[in-house]
Amino acid sequence: MKKTYKCEVDCANCAAKMEDAIKKIDGVVNARVNFMTQKLMLEAADDIYEKVLDEAVKACKKVEPDCEIEIA
Repeated sequence: MKKTYKCEVDCANCAAKMEDAIKKIDGVVNARVNFMTQKLMLEAADDIYEKVLDEAVKACKKVEPDCEIEIA
């Protein structure tokens, strides 16, 4: 499953750190955090997608605590 979310991120460096952190999560097929468009694209297997999404949100909040992720 591949979905795109609105992701409020303050700088390109933070976006890169978030992307790296998400890609390290078990089950992530691909991830992209784009600072310019303020979007997060997450791809993972359907059966574990919700778990991976929860971990991705936690990883983003570790980099930028005020980060908000919502369905685009």
